[in-house]
Amino acid sequence: MDLWVLTETLFTQILRRKKMSEHLLKPKLRGYRYELFCLIKHAQTPHCLVYCLTSDEVSSTWNNNRDAAEQYTQDIFNALLLRFEAPDSRNRWDSPLVTILKDDAPPYEDISDALFKRKAPPRNQSTQSQPLSSSNFLYELDKITQDVLMAIFDAQKTSVPGDLISVPGATEKIELTRSINMAELRKLRRQFISYTKMHPTEKSEHICNMFVQYLQKSLH
Repeated sequence: MDLWVLTETLFTQILRRKKMSEHLLKPKLRGYRYELFCLIKHAQTPHCLVYCLTSDEVSSTWNNNRDAAEQYTQDIFNALLLRFEAPDSRNRWDSPLVTILKDDAPPYEDISDALFKRKAPPRNQSTQSQPLSSSNFLYELDKITQDVLMAIFDAQKTSVPGDLISVPGATEKIELTRSINMAELRKLRRQFISYTKMHPTEKSEHICNMFVQYLQKSLH
């Protein structure tokens, strides 16, 4: 199965589950790792990130040795290498991190300890489920996220990659390292709305900052 199809399918299935009773393979793109970390905090379950580290050359050899129908083209393979961001244990969404080299024996004890001998990460404001305090919540969620999208889209007309973009209603700014088209922004908005409907915040004024934080993590 193609990596992007597998990743999207896995993430969709996780979003549909209210309880995470299975051990899950975390996708390697940082945006997805962060989103799964938020779900993990809500589900109050321990987790562990297993990083299979190998060189680009070895990965290329493995790809070339696959059946022709399952190989990535060189252009796609190179694009995957560029988009891949190695996990960093200093990031809370990448910790605990277990790194395995190509010839290493799997560290089963380390993985087991991380999953069964650690406490689950505590919930925070953005992941804790709270009751709706207003019947207008869905309207506010839709309007605020749409306003953020338009602010970012309009700001890109006069900014360059690396600029900090101010978003009305948000105390935080968003840094775009590349040009983002409206289709990508709308896809991230749909994901955020789906998640926030499941875990609504009690105060609508938090929505804007939460969405900006979500975009910042997903786009880098």
